[in-house]
Amino acid sequence: MLKKNKGGSVVNLSSTAGIFGFPLRSPYSASKWAVVGMTKTLAMELGKFKIRVNAICPGTVKGDRMGRVIRDKAKFLKISKKAVESEFVSMTSLNTWVYEKDIGNMCCYLISDESSRISGQVVGVDGNTLRMH
Repeated sequence: MLKKNKGGSVVNLSSTAGIFGFPLRSPYSASKWAVVGMTKTLAMELGKFKIRVNAICPGTVKGDRMGRVIRDKAKFLKISKKAVESEFVSMTSLNTWVYEKDIGNMCCYLISDESSRISGQVVGVDGNTLRMH
């Protein structure tokens, strides 16, 4: 359909684990690195059709999933949930969570005409992740 429409935008979702790796989560990290490689390759293959391909790499997104991760990690380590939350936030230079709307906003930008010259890029929406756990 994008070829028929003579252009468009594809936005893939990877992860900061697809940039840095993720200790003890090898399969997850490998799959996210694969998304980055596919994004860059498709950008090369589809550019001649005016189809842009980019990837967003979210950091730690505040929400139900992370709530469960924090709860389980705190229970396993026998520490407070607050301590685990602080650890996650401290992994970014902005010392903040990423929110779903942050990912949505970047996606909206990447499919808009304002990003018409952006392709093959891997965009971190992660508060500048400094390290993985």
